[in-house]
Amino acid sequence: MAESKDFKIGLVIGSTRVVRVSPQIAKWILDVLKANGPQDATLQARTTIDLIDLKDQNLPMFDEPYIPNRIKLSDDFAHEHTRAWSRKIYNYDAFVFLSAQRNWGIPSELKNAIDFLFHEWKGKPAMIISFGGHGGEQAAGHLKTVIGAIGMRVVDPMVHMAFPGRDYLDKGFKGEDLGLDASKDDGPWAEHRSKIGTVFWDKMVYEMLAVADLN
Repeated sequence: MAESKDFKIGLVIGSTRVVRVSPQIAKWILDVLKANGPQDATLQARTTIDLIDLKDQNLPMFDEPYIPNRIKLSDDFAHEHTRAWSRKIYNYDAFVFLSAQRNWGIPSELKNAIDFLFHEWKGKPAMIISFGGHGGEQAAGHLKTVIGAIGMRVVDPMVHMAFPGRDYLDKGFKGEDLGLDASKDDGPWAEHRSKIGTVFWDKMVYEMLAVADLN
């Protein structure tokens, strides 16, 4: 009997703003996923979740001379920054996209990072978590359209997290500590913890990766 496959998931931080709260939200999501794991403990043990911060990638605006869907090998890209980005994304089985909402859409840097590649994304499951003053539902819909166009398999339902109040929204604008704590039942966005865990572990990792691995 073949050994069960290990899964590698990338949690993409989709904002590179100088002042931002995305990294602390991403850390909170990691804590939520650890605390709200699957019923099958072995599945959690077989799953690695890495943060992929677009700010660390330092990608320029798209500058490749050829259309990405015509390039199937990392080494065939013209620029080293694209080759490195290609190799990184190729190694993941699925993704969680964390997106802020800007003018009803996704951040331009997230769209740019996605557009650099094609085959590295194609066919892989993707979970969408948005946040904003109203929860980022329009940005999530925009992102679903974009990654659906390159053949990613978007996991439903998406998760939309509205800032709990004006004080939190102001903190978000200033990049201040939001006081997120995955262990608190009355903390900011505590009501989303169960949904995040269910969509990630049951809908994406189990149904879209583990079950497919058995077939």
